[in-house]
Amino acid sequence: MRDAAERRELERSSGRRLGGMAGLAALTGLAWAARDVPLALGGRLTGPRAERAARSPQFRDGTFHNPPDARSATAEPGRNLLWELFFGKQKRRPSAPVPLLRPPAAPTDAEPGRELNVIWYGHASALVEIEGRRVLLDPVWSERCSPSAVVGPRRLHEPPVRLDELPALDAILISHDHYDHLDLPTVRALLARQDAPFVVPLGVGAHLDRWGVPAERIIELDWSESHRVGDLTLTATAAQHFSGRGLRRDGTLWSSWVIAGEQRRVFYTGDSGYFAGYAAIGAEHGPFDVTLMQIGAYDRAWPSIHMYPEEAVAAHLDLRGGLFIPVHWATFNLALHDWAEPVDRLWAEAKARDVRLAVPRPGERVLVDDPPPVDGWWQAVA
Repeated sequence: MRDAAERRELERSSGRRLGGMAGLAALTGLAWAARDVPLALGGRLTGPRAERAARSPQFRDGTFHNPPDARSATAEPGRNLLWELFFGKQKRRPSAPVPLLRPPAAPTDAEPGRELNVIWYGHASALVEIEGRRVLLDPVWSERCSPSAVVGPRRLHEPPVRLDELPALDAILISHDHYDHLDLPTVRALLARQDAPFVVPLGVGAHLDRWGVPAERIIELDWSESHRVGDLTLTATAAQHFSGRGLRRDGTLWSSWVIAGEQRRVFYTGDSGYFAGYAAIGAEHGPFDVTLMQIGAYDRAWPSIHMYPEEAVAAHLDLRGGLFIPVHWATFNLALHDWAEPVDRLWAEAKARDVRLAVPRPGERVLVDDPPPVDGWWQAVA
C-alpha cells in the first residue's frame, strides 16, 4: 500500500514539474514573440521635435487635428461590429491565390523627362518611377501589420519582390504611423540596404529615431511644406485621418503627398476620409498625371477616416487627376466588406464618371501614358 501511495505521489510530483516546465516554456515563447513589441510602438515627441510640433497649425491641446470640416462617424442603433467580425457573412479573403508579377527592368526607351510609371506591391506600398527618380510609398513587407510577429492582420499574398530586389531609391515617403503603413522590420531593412531619406509627417521622425535611423535621413514636414530631391519636389498635403501605434492617439501628423517633377505630377492619398481639401490640393498642385487613391477598409462606422470607392473617384476628380490607380486593398483584411468589393465598386463608378482606371496585379508596372486595360483579374480569385 505504501509503495502504491509513493508511486502516486511521485507521478503527481512529476506531473507538476512537467506542467511547470510547459508553463515556463509557454511564457518563454510569449516573451520571445513579444520581444520587439515595445520597440515597435515607436518613440514619443520630445525636445526640439515636440517644440516644432507645437508650432504647427494642426497641433493644439497636445495632439494633431484634422481639417476643420472633418465629418464624424455616427452610431448605428442595433449594429454589433464584434458579432459581424466573427460571424458576418462577408467574404473577406480571396478564394484562390492572388496573382503576383515580377516587374521587368524599367523601360529604357522612355524620354527621361517624361518617364512616369507606378509599381503597386500590395496594400499601400508602391514605387513611383518619375523622371529618373524612384520614390517608395508606405513600404510594409512584414507578414503582419502589427507590433507583434505572431498576432494581428496577416498578409493575404506575398510581396511580389524582396526588399533587396528594389532599385536604388531617392526617397521613402510615409503617410502616417499606423502599422499597415509604417513597419519596423521593413524600416530596418531599408536602413541597411538603401541610402534614401525617409520623408515623413511631423512627429513620425520620433519612431524612426528610436529605431536607429540617422537624423540626416529623417525629413519631417508639416502640411504645405516641401523637400527637394534632385529635380523632384515632395510636398506634404492635408488628409483626414488619425495616428497612433499604442494607447495614445494623434501624437504624430498624417498626410497625403504630392510628388512633382519638372513635367510630371503624382498624388498619393495616404489614408483619408473624403473632405473638401482635395479640391484645394488640386487647384494648388494639380493637375496630376496619376493619383494613387485609398479605396479599401471602409465602413459606415468610420466614414471620416477611410473613403468609399465612390468618394475616392470624387476626390480624384476634385484633384484634377488623370489616371486613377487604387491602393489600400487586397493585401490585409482590415474591414468587414468583401475582399473584392472595393475594386468592383470602383470599376463601376469609374465607368459611370468616365475616369481612366488601371487596376494592376501586385508587382505589375503601370506605364501611366499607356496603362493596361482593366480586365477584372481579381474576380477570378475572389
